[in-house]
Amino acid sequence: MEIKIGVQQAQRELVVESEASADEVQKLVADALTAGGVLTLSDTKGRTVVVPVEKLAYVEIGGGVAGQVGFRS
Repeated sequence: MEIKIGVQQAQRELVVESEASADEVQKLVADALTAGGVLTLSDTKGRTVVVPVEKLAYVEIGGGVAGQVGFRS
């Protein structure tokens, strides 16, 4: 699952590849926003991303497009 996180005052977005489902990620984001603390996500390589919720601009949860190579006619 690909997760894109927009952070206020940052030119680039964070991209995290996670094994969590879209529902799990959505719940993590909602819980972090309700608690007013930080959003913590782990990626497929074991790294952890921590973002203060007051700096979140957006969170895009999608499946990503893996393995598309070539041209379509």
